[in-house]
Amino acid sequence: VLLIIDPLCVFCRCHLLDLPWEDVLVPHILCYLPLQHLVSLQRVSKQFHSLIQVYLSNCRTFDLSLIGPCVPREAFCSMLKDNKVLQNLSIQNCSDWMTDHELLPVIGQNQHLLRLNLHGCLWLTRHSLVAVSLSCTHLQHLGLAHCEWVDSLSLRSLADHCRALQSIDLTACRQLKDDAICYLVKKCLELKSLSLAVNANVTDESVEEVAKNCRGLEQLDLTGCLRVRDQSIRTLAEYCPKLQSLKVNHCHNVTESSLDPLRKRNVVIDVEPPLQRALVLLQDVLGFAPFINLQI
Repeated sequence: VLLIIDPLCVFCRCHLLDLPWEDVLVPHILCYLPLQHLVSLQRVSKQFHSLIQVYLSNCRTFDLSLIGPCVPREAFCSMLKDNKVLQNLSIQNCSDWMTDHELLPVIGQNQHLLRLNLHGCLWLTRHSLVAVSLSCTHLQHLGLAHCEWVDSLSLRSLADHCRALQSIDLTACRQLKDDAICYLVKKCLELKSLSLAVNANVTDESVEEVAKNCRGLEQLDLTGCLRVRDQSIRTLAEYCPKLQSLKVNHCHNVTESSLDPLRKRNVVIDVEPPLQRALVLLQDVLGFAPFINLQI
């Protein structure tokens, strides 16, 4: 409760909800509250419910990554039914209930999305990705990790319409093969971060096309891509001077001969050099690391 001096009375009581909603409460107070608190506030009274709806209809970021499993699908649909200005939407961890039926209306009315995270949403289909590609042509960051429904046709649609993509996570999208990935990187030349991890279909062909088309690439994750070899890593080193991070753990055909030039450029690589790995194993066995003069 606020106390405000008024010329007609000594003290007048002003309640929180008496403050201007769209000019004060929404931009200067509610924007600092976590989403779970806003959801709780909706239950206080009809006025608070209306206030939170005003806020949700104007919010630019909606992140369910922390509370997704606790939000019923009906609540999700209700909270975003009036929003047409979303720029950042994360529904990670909503895999228990998120389907095309809930997502498609939100995508259809939010054409200014820049970031979208669908990590682990198992019950969506290719229709959602096609809708994203047709509606959200300014999209820059897309997370599709563990979305095994992503196929070649839907990824091609994305590549045709979302040329501004800067990062995309395709971890464990196991339907994808070289042809779809090559098509994507030939269209989305601004890619800076790409994950193709945990995909046994990825070969040197994909990595070489990534290197030759995405010259500004900074981060590449090839973890578990068993068919990637030294040849494509050398191409990557040649064509991607801005590369900062490379993950090749469990890529058994990638050896130090192709990684060493990248180490010399201070690229962060998630596997240690052979000598360092040997010292770690020796320390595990002996309980201490022997002194070795590395300058010899």
